[in-house]
Amino acid sequence: MRFLIYISDYIIPFILFYIIGMGLLSKQNVFDDFIDGAKDGFKVVLDILPTLIGLMVAIGILRASGALQIIAGALQPITDLLHFPSQAVPLVIIKMFSSSAATSLLLDIFKEYGPDSYLGRLTSIIMSSTETIFYTLAVYFMAAGVKKTRYTLVGCLLAMLTGVVASTIITNLVF
Repeated sequence: MRFLIYISDYIIPFILFYIIGMGLLSKQNVFDDFIDGAKDGFKVVLDILPTLIGLMVAIGILRASGALQIIAGALQPITDLLHFPSQAVPLVIIKMFSSSAATSLLLDIFKEYGPDSYLGRLTSIIMSSTETIFYTLAVYFMAAGVKKTRYTLVGCLLAMLTGVVASTIITNLVF
């Protein structure tokens, strides 16, 4: 265990020095390459900024309007049949768009039900077993210039459903 702690303390500085050392050995101007990469990164940020702002505004509107609670209430008969708490539905929906907004919903669940409750444990596992689908598709595909996503969205939604189902099963088995 001490070896892993030692490695984890020194791996990032090692990688940094390795990259600089390899650049110097291959006679590259490391600082100029770094500056060029930073400029390219800044251009990517400027390109995806409108998409990020749109996602954040949409999430804010969903949360403030109470639409998530209405959806959760409408889906409650289905979630009851599936033995899935309807209180977790807003978190699952928002997690597809934004991890930070989902984290704030998770904290609300923790405040109301407690982190050691069934719902607190289930939503914690859901948060770690799912991905921010629409954010990832919007940001990375836009940055890479991908126009046709083909079956990516269907695959992502299937993976999200699998993560939620597996989280529910794991929570029921372990807790």
